[in-house]
Amino acid sequence: MSKDVLIGIDAGTSVIKSVAFDLSGKQIAVASTPNIYTTRSDGAAFQSLRKTWDDCATTLRMLGEKVPNLAQRTVAVAVTGQGDGTWLVGEDNEPVTDGWIWLDARSTPAVDRLSTLETDRARFEATGTGLNCCQMGSQLSHMLATTPEYLDKAEVALHPKDWLYLKLTDIRATDPSEACFTFGNFRTRDYDETVIDALDLSSYRHLLPEIIDGTQTHHVLTASAARETGLLAGTPVVLGFVDVVCTGLGSGVFTGQEDVGCSILGSTGMHMRAKLSNDVILGKEATGYVMVLPIPDMVLQIQSNMAATLNIDWLLKLASDLISNFGNEIDHSTLVKSIDGWLEESQPASLMYHPYISEAGERGPFINPFARASFQGLNSSHRFPDLLRAVIEGLGLASRDCYSVMGQLPKEIRLTGGAAKSIALRHIISSVLNSPVRYSDREEAGAAGAAMMAAVSIGIYDDMHSCIKEWVSPLLGNIEFPDSTLSATYDKLFNAYRAHRTSSEPTWQELAKL
Repeated sequence: MSKDVLIGIDAGTSVIKSVAFDLSGKQIAVASTPNIYTTRSDGAAFQSLRKTWDDCATTLRMLGEKVPNLAQRTVAVAVTGQGDGTWLVGEDNEPVTDGWIWLDARSTPAVDRLSTLETDRARFEATGTGLNCCQMGSQLSHMLATTPEYLDKAEVALHPKDWLYLKLTDIRATDPSEACFTFGNFRTRDYDETVIDALDLSSYRHLLPEIIDGTQTHHVLTASAARETGLLAGTPVVLGFVDVVCTGLGSGVFTGQEDVGCSILGSTGMHMRAKLSNDVILGKEATGYVMVLPIPDMVLQIQSNMAATLNIDWLLKLASDLISNFGNEIDHSTLVKSIDGWLEESQPASLMYHPYISEAGERGPFINPFARASFQGLNSSHRFPDLLRAVIEGLGLASRDCYSVMGQLPKEIRLTGGAAKSIALRHIISSVLNSPVRYSDREEAGAAGAAMMAAVSIGIYDDMHSCIKEWVSPLLGNIEFPDSTLSATYDKLFNAYRAHRTSSEPTWQELAKL
């Protein structure tokens, strides 16, 4: 039997998925399960390492039920997942404690302290990444100050996908994208001692694992992992780059064209541009991320909103709760299908919304853990469709806010993520950005990006350029142009958006004290 299937695993914040592709990039089947994490009022957000692995293995077994002879047909497996966070592993590869995920805001005091040190600019110049409470560096620093016993018991500090790679292969490793934006230098693609010193973590340098590039190095599935997943021992396993990079890769952030942006409208909003590493210009405000691509000398310059579709989910949950209070249950998917209809009933720019719904505040294009969402301009004539439109316009304004600090707005933007399936939403985003957009028909872009790395690693393609040509370019939809009248209106709204965002910081500070 020929081996003709690549599996991409994407362990996201909301869902863990295993996706089967044929060798030319056609999606065959998907198996998924919800990702379970816990939040607390003190800003904690964490999940069980053991359950995460069990859930991942379950999706692989489920995929085997959908794809005939999956184990025998699988040529390689690749894994990506949610970025940032801190997953400490100790003796016998056992978890030290629950994994802190990117939503965890407990390290805010560490960020406040470290970001005021003179060494922080040197850290930023090396990583290209603003310090925030999502990252392993700040989380380790906070643990050192509050729960040093965790670090003393740990033998390695991993990210979510690294933990799954460890369970699949028994190899402790991380990839260049996460290693460099947290502890390294995006130009050298290696750890940087200046950065580690700036984070006051030199004494725990031994916790940082080996960096491996999955397009060049892979390991094999262990016998124990084979028993749990239903796959064959010895199957090549590739450690993908972080999910943001893999999703951008699978969605068309880099196809050889110049001045193209890519926005992922998922739980978070990631807005990125592919650049040569020497072309990255780091601003005075130390915000954003620079993440290396699995392409020589190419990086992504990124600004990231803490919350994108989480804002829509919040508003729809309010509607759902209200309806259920009167004895009528309605599921989330039904409400999502109604979004385009509600948008038709609303007026553009009748309200202004700042989409800072995350309890962790905002990280792009500014960093403020106390930033909070708000509506401006409410009056008694506004109804639910107006609120919904304002939220979606707010996502567009936040996207523009991010792109504006990376230079001129891109000449074209590729959109992906669940929210981007809505034609009406894409029209609003395009008009707010005054830029043509193209929607990627790739359903599971993150898993596809990881699988693309595997395809290069095992020699199906000579390089990523040839893989992109077959896996990505054919799936980009037609160009959708902005509405010039709407764009003129949104230009004025954006000025108000920026002004109010800046003036709100003292209010956020006072509310935080309460």
